[in-house]
Amino acid sequence: MSSSPLDRFRLADRTALVTGARREIGRAIALALAGVGARLAVHHADTAEEAADADAVVREIEQAGGTARAFCQDFALDDAGHRLAAAVTAWSPVDILVLNASIELPEPYDAISRSRFDRQISVNLRSPLELLQDLVPPMGARGWGRVVTIGSVQQIRPHPQMMVYAGTKAAQLNWAWNLARQFGGQGVTVNNLAPGAILTARNRTQMATEGDALVARIPAGRLGRPDDLAGAALLLCSEAGAYINGVNLYVDGGRSVA
Repeated sequence: MSSSPLDRFRLADRTALVTGARREIGRAIALALAGVGARLAVHHADTAEEAADADAVVREIEQAGGTARAFCQDFALDDAGHRLAAAVTAWSPVDILVLNASIELPEPYDAISRSRFDRQISVNLRSPLELLQDLVPPMGARGWGRVVTIGSVQQIRPHPQMMVYAGTKAAQLNWAWNLARQFGGQGVTVNNLAPGAILTARNRTQMATEGDALVARIPAGRLGRPDDLAGAALLLCSEAGAYINGVNLYVDGGRSVA
């Protein structure tokens, strides 16, 4: 019996760690990966609200017949990435790493404080780097791995009030290109998935005032939804995307070319 083309999207016996997976984009990607058979490590930042949200994601996966576990780690703390990598690896070796967790602290460039700068660097760059250091080499040693960094259209269209956040996303893209070259020959792909204007809790207030003007500049004619990222993530995390490496893929309704 011939196999289905969809078989290349299936992730049975693969384990995925999705950071910031308790809601919105991270949740949508985690549920999508679980839906095609992956075990899910659902990371959250260790507050009561985030723990409750992560537990709800785990329950939803388990109720659908999948396997998942919640892992807490505040990326602003020292060695947070190393500690999360160790905890998840003790549960299961990680085959797929989706770096979704990030924070943005809007403010004018001339008012950026040391503490707010350091917090964004810690969460958006330092802790993700530690995860890459600990998890990517074992993927290469096993001959298979997928890394997807969740970027932003701000990599090329930085908002004036988000200089630090936009800069971290540009740096993350550079890292994806760098690691794609280093590990591509070991069966590991590293790609960046860049959302455009996605309606999430984080930007709901901003979109209430700027949304109509922004939609007018989006060829698709609407704001994005978190689940708009799921299909692209499945491609980049599966065998179907095995020959896609070092790509910066916009999911923005055409905003990047408008």
